[in-house]
Amino acid sequence: MVASSAARYGAERAQLGDQAIVVLTNSTDHRRVRIALHGAALLSFEVPFEGGMHDLADGYRDAAEIVAGQGSRYAIMAPFAGRIADARYTFDGRPEDLQPGVVGATRGCRHGFLRNVDFDIDTLAADDHGAKVTLSTAAIRPQPGYPHAIDLSVTFMLDAGGITLEARMRNVGASAAPCFFGWHPYFRLAGDLVDGWQLQIPAQTLIRTDANLIALPGAAAYVALDDAPALDFREPRRLGDSILDQGYTDLDVEADGRIRTRLRDPSRGFGIAVWQEHGVMHAFTADTVSRDVRKAIALEPMECMADAYNRPECAEAIRLEPGAERRFRCGVEVELS
Repeated sequence: MVASSAARYGAERAQLGDQAIVVLTNSTDHRRVRIALHGAALLSFEVPFEGGMHDLADGYRDAAEIVAGQGSRYAIMAPFAGRIADARYTFDGRPEDLQPGVVGATRGCRHGFLRNVDFDIDTLAADDHGAKVTLSTAAIRPQPGYPHAIDLSVTFMLDAGGITLEARMRNVGASAAPCFFGWHPYFRLAGDLVDGWQLQIPAQTLIRTDANLIALPGAAAYVALDDAPALDFREPRRLGDSILDQGYTDLDVEADGRIRTRLRDPSRGFGIAVWQEHGVMHAFTADTVSRDVRKAIALEPMECMADAYNRPECAEAIRLEPGAERRFRCGVEVELS
């Protein structure tokens, strides 16, 4: 175990069944984070609440769930997040097919290539200011439909502010590559169902999609929230029976440079803020998951919108030149009132 001199923070390797994990702890604030090396999936974020401990993260519960990966819980999404329409795109004039030979309804590609990858531990450390682990992989390499090479590292930091995630993507190939990052966390407050929770998304624009959750072509994809009141969460309001699997863009930045999407249980004065510095927010009320329907909500900070590989307006944002590195930061703050 690695511990700070005052033993306020700790960082250690551990096991969950046959799965290797790391554990970050804050003994002063009594917080604990567990992360699996498989997929770099966060498993739990425990905080003290009402005389006990509450797990804010609705992650995988055991080794079998980690391997199965159902619901993409806390998935690290790279080199793309969300879906790619028909698993096809064109980059620098070259058409690509991520599922060659696959036809019909079985075609589909989502959430990148890393959900079944075992990450390596680069750094595991704790000091007086926090505990952190850096996990890395070189698994993004040339394959059908993606003739590029990206090195990825993800650092999780537990400190007094909560959890910070920092992703670094470096193009180690010989040509420019399409690449962007997203995170797929599920959160669970103290109440039984999401219906009673309040959600606030500081967005001005809704991303309108078709039945396959692919954004409509061109300008039709963007709808001012004044024109979509049922999906407008600019002011905190109860989720009720709202069904969300929805992207939001044109996010408002607060004075400290962070964009905060807030989720709160008003009956208990307990909530979180999911922050990011740019990009889009995707909200999903877990109506179609195979476990604990509507008992958690996914609030997904993403560098770009889903199907960005096929969006001309995203071409500059996703382009990563040879030797270049891009960083994306997001995280979770606990809010009590």
